[in-house]
Amino acid sequence: MLHRFQTTWFSNIRADVLAGITTVLALIPDSLAFAFIAGVNPMISIYSTICILVLISFFGGRPGMVSSTAGSMSVLMTALVARHGVEYLFAATILTGIIQFAMGALKMGRWMSFVPHSVVTGFINSLAILLFISQLRYFDGQSWPMYAMVGATLAIIYLFPKLTKAIPSPLVAVSAMTLVVFVGQMGLGTVGDIATIEPMLPFLHIPAIPFTWETLWILLPTAFSLAVVGYSETLLTQTIIDEMTEEKTSKDKEMRGQGIANTVTGFFGGMAGCALVAESAINVKVGGRGRLSTLVAALSLLVLVFLLKDVLNAIPIAALVGVMLMVCIEVFDWSYLRDIRRKPFAHTFIMVVTVAIVVVTHDLAIGVIVGVLLSVLLYAYRSATKLDIRDEWDGRERVYRIRGQLFFVSSDKLMDRIDFNDEAQSICLDLTDSHVWDHSAAKTLDKIVVRLESKGKKVRVLRQEVDSEVKPA
Repeated sequence: MLHRFQTTWFSNIRADVLAGITTVLALIPDSLAFAFIAGVNPMISIYSTICILVLISFFGGRPGMVSSTAGSMSVLMTALVARHGVEYLFAATILTGIIQFAMGALKMGRWMSFVPHSVVTGFINSLAILLFISQLRYFDGQSWPMYAMVGATLAIIYLFPKLTKAIPSPLVAVSAMTLVVFVGQMGLGTVGDIATIEPMLPFLHIPAIPFTWETLWILLPTAFSLAVVGYSETLLTQTIIDEMTEEKTSKDKEMRGQGIANTVTGFFGGMAGCALVAESAINVKVGGRGRLSTLVAALSLLVLVFLLKDVLNAIPIAALVGVMLMVCIEVFDWSYLRDIRRKPFAHTFIMVVTVAIVVVTHDLAIGVIVGVLLSVLLYAYRSATKLDIRDEWDGRERVYRIRGQLFFVSSDKLMDRIDFNDEAQSICLDLTDSHVWDHSAAKTLDKIVVRLESKGKKVRVLRQEVDSEVKPA
C-alpha cells in the first residue's frame, strides 16, 4: 500500500512539479473563458478549477489527468444562471456530482468500450479544431506585435527542447514573453485586461435556494446533462491519456472521483467541471505522470491568484495563445491523416462526421453520440450483409444452413430465402453456426415454422448442436 502511494505521488517529483506549473498556463485562459460562457464571475471558475484539481488529485482514477471547469459544460449552465441565478448553479453542481458518483458506483465506466476508435479520433481532432477557432478571437483588431509574439512563443516552445529538456519549453516561453512585455512596454493585451482578478477565499456554502420538489425539477435537467457530458468527456480523455502513457486505469474510480470533486465544489460556491483533453495532454507531454502534477497545478494557480496577482495580470494574452496553439498542434491526430488512404472508408466517414457535428454545434457530446450511433448502424449493416444461408437436399430433407448473426436487421433475409412451396416434406433450419440476438429474430423464426407447418411440412430447428423441435408460438 505504501509502495503504491509513493508510486502515484512521489516517483516523478521533479517532472510532476514542472508539468503542474506549465499546465496552469493553459488553464488560466480557459478558466476565464468558461466563466464568460456560463455568465458568472471569473473568480468562480478559477476557484472551481483549484477545488476540482485538488480533490481529483486524491480521489481520481487517472493520475496526471487534468480536470477543471470545461467549455462543454459551461454552455449547459448559461440558461440556468440567466433564469434562476448563480445559487441554482451551485446546487446543480452538487447534484451533478451526486449523479456522477452514482455512475461510478454502478460501474458505468465499462460503457466507454462501446465508443469505437474512429469516434475517439473524431473527438480528439474536433477538440483541436475548436481550440484553434477559440483562439482566433484574440487576433481581432491586433497589429503585427501580437502575431510576432505568438510566433516567438511557438518558436521557443519547439526550439528550446533542442537545448535542454530540463525545463518545460511552454513555461520558458511564457516567462520570456511576460518579461519582454514588462520591459518593452509594448502595449499588448494581458490577463488583467480581460478579467478582474480579485483574490477571495471560498467558504463552505449551502446554496440559497428553496428545498422543494419544484426546485429539484428545475435543477435535474441541467444536472443530468452536465453529468452525462462530464462522463463522456472525462472517460474519453482518460482513454486517450491511457493510450499516451500505455497504462490502464479505472474509469469507475475516476467517475467516483469526479463526483466527489463536483459535489464538494458546489458546496464551496463553484461550477461543475470534468477532465480536459488539451490540458491533460500537455501535462503528460511535458512529463506529468503522477497525482502530484495536478495537485501542483492547483497550488500554482492558487499562488498566482493570491501572492502573484500582479504577475498573473501581466502575462500577455499572445503568449497564452501561443501555448494553446501548441496544444492544438499536439492534440490533433496527424498520423490518422497521413494514413487515411489505408483506413477503411466507413471509419474515415464516421470520424469526419463526428468532427463536423462537433465543430458546427460546438458540443462534443452530440458529436460523440452521433458517431457511436453511426458505428452501431454500420455494424448492424455489416452483420446483416454477412449472413450466409445455404440450402442442401439429401433426397429426404431440405436443410437450410445459416451462418452469421440473426437480429432485427438480418432476420428478414432469412424469411426471403425460405422456399415455402418446396416439395420437400421435411425441413431443417440449422442454426448451429448462428446466434439469435433479439425478439424480432425469434419471432421471424416462429413465423417461418408456423408457415411451413401450415403447408403440412415437418420442421426441425438445430441450435448449438442440440436437435430440438420448435413449437409454433
